[in-house]
Amino acid sequence: MRNTVLIPTYRRPQDLSRCLTALQAQTKPVDQVIVVVRDTDTETWQFLNQFPAHNLPLQIVTVTKSGVVAALNTGLAAVEGDIVSITDDDAAPHPDWLEKITAHFQSDGCIGGVGGRDWIHQGEKIEDGSCSIVGRLQWFGRVIGNHHLGVGKPREVDVLKGVNMSFRTQAMGKLRFDERMRGTGAQVHFEMAFTLSLKRAGWKIIYDPNVAVDHYPAQRFDEDQRQHFNEIAFTNLVHNETLVLLEHLPLPRRIVFLFWAILIGTRESLGLVQWLRFFPSQGKIVNKKLQASWRGRWQGWQTNKFTIHNS
Repeated sequence: MRNTVLIPTYRRPQDLSRCLTALQAQTKPVDQVIVVVRDTDTETWQFLNQFPAHNLPLQIVTVTKSGVVAALNTGLAAVEGDIVSITDDDAAPHPDWLEKITAHFQSDGCIGGVGGRDWIHQGEKIEDGSCSIVGRLQWFGRVIGNHHLGVGKPREVDVLKGVNMSFRTQAMGKLRFDERMRGTGAQVHFEMAFTLSLKRAGWKIIYDPNVAVDHYPAQRFDEDQRQHFNEIAFTNLVHNETLVLLEHLPLPRRIVFLFWAILIGTRESLGLVQWLRFFPSQGKIVNKKLQASWRGRWQGWQTNKFTIHNS
């Protein structure tokens, strides 16, 4: 099976260098590497003009719109492989990454997606916790990630993580990443819509902790600054999550999800119970988080309603 690796990048040439060097060291050589670069990203263009590609079949694709969704969809149009593996520019796949990914797809023709663990590096430390429940969508709408903590044997999941996910191009067909995802850069939860669509179409989605990348979370150049609260980014995150779940949950579970989301929620998408839980430790900022969460829920519902009306 021919392997294509797709990497969206923006203004992080040092991280991209580490990623490409890791791809040069794969035990199963990559057949095509697509790097999607913004037209205005002069730092990355200068780096790629000087990068010693050697045996790496590097193909550079230009994108003019902001956001990871536009970058990935532009890159998908150039994919030639039987498998497309997506990772971030701030990640470095382990040497046997492509070998293990390919083995999964060859083992079962019903497998449409394969993902694995991203070992998160924070300075000199590596986050080395463990969790057996990974990538699950619970019946009432709560999504459990934990892809960076997964341990155990390969198993079926509902959701993969964008830094380490691969797809059978035959399974994808004409499916593309949802352009309604909000955000000017990261567009959180974009991968959830994609993997749930494959799952609904009957394809197996596999998570294997041994299909691994090292992840060095780098600076983002948009409103989403990871550890720092930003009202717009928070609202966008909840909007995206709400839109995806309203489209993929059946009607009875959709109603339960909306009640659960407003009354309880999670630490990332607050409801009333979570607001009460975090108020003693976070103070007034948790008020802004609750308002942003409810605004995101409303906007996600509105986007879903608009889509249904115009379909």
